[in-house]
Amino acid sequence: MILHIDMDAFFASIEQAINPRLKGKPLIIGSRANKMRTVVCAASYEAKALGIHSGMPSGEAFARCSNLEFVAADQAKYIWTSEQIFDLLKGYDLPLNYASIDEFQMELSGYQNPVSLGKEVQEKIYANFNITASVGIAGNWLLAKLASKLNKPDGLTLIDDSNFETVLRKAPLDKLCGMGGKNGAGLMAKGIKTCWDLYLNLPAFFNENPGKFDENCGKSDEKPKSISHSYTLPKAQINPQVILAWIRLLSEMVSVRLRQKNLVSATVHLWLNGPEIGNFGAQKTYQAAVNDGYEIYQRALKIMAKSGLENSRVRAIGVTCAGLSRGIYQPLLREEIRREELIKALDRINNRYGEGSIYPAITAFTR
Repeated sequence: MILHIDMDAFFASIEQAINPRLKGKPLIIGSRANKMRTVVCAASYEAKALGIHSGMPSGEAFARCSNLEFVAADQAKYIWTSEQIFDLLKGYDLPLNYASIDEFQMELSGYQNPVSLGKEVQEKIYANFNITASVGIAGNWLLAKLASKLNKPDGLTLIDDSNFETVLRKAPLDKLCGMGGKNGAGLMAKGIKTCWDLYLNLPAFFNENPGKFDENCGKSDEKPKSISHSYTLPKAQINPQVILAWIRLLSEMVSVRLRQKNLVSATVHLWLNGPEIGNFGAQKTYQAAVNDGYEIYQRALKIMAKSGLENSRVRAIGVTCAGLSRGIYQPLLREEIRREELIKALDRINNRYGEGSIYPAITAFTR
């Protein structure tokens, strides 16, 4: 069995938990600070009820609701909360997967009472973070993820042999992972409207890899919204070599995941935490999207240079890549081609002999 945890309106819920004035109000999170010239990257359930959704221009959102609340996105805050939830889930000592910033999966092989566990997880998350999560439980990751979406917010759904047909008959096709875009539209045009319709036509789709974790569904053209890695140092560091080494290592780790998913990133976000600086987060978007760890590192350094924090003590570091797209463009310049061939060669070596067999020299300061 797989237990899938899907946080409810994650970014908006965090902001409402931090600022009680926002609770119960329609709220959007903007990708930029200018509330009238940005895009909605998250919306509270109160805003969703008014037809406001992620990807909508903020101007249109305010036209729908004049008293709409607005907060500029703070990736560092959301990453930190996500990591704290992950640490909480580690306490169950069960196989655990970090599916995305707001989704987690636990494997329950042989677990006797998964529903009780699901309720306990929900209660602990709410008690510690004052936000809610929806839980889905099923025999494989695909069905568990579907179950988590059926009774939002703060819902818990179990799919087993006793209700399999009933649940799938009621579940719209677009609730299923991978069926929200072109794949789903094509099937719906052929009369396949529900998950049960799909099961009748393609039962094997629901049975593949019943116990295998998967970060991004693997059956569609969907891509994650961002990819990130962070690290908390044993103690606050002021040594620039150590800090830069960790930024380089985290950049490399993010770049590997980008290449594994055939993605490139236009936006780099750097997060720093320290005893004097508190939480610092800033990002920059570039015209050229990349998945080269060195280039991501250079972009993170430019963000840090503008922050004025080079001589500050740092306890935790995070690198996030957003603005993701498929890596469909081939390099044209000779140096770019050589660089890409080198990266591919390094990936092949590390895949064959183990991650980190070859690594950037500066990352030796992290050891």
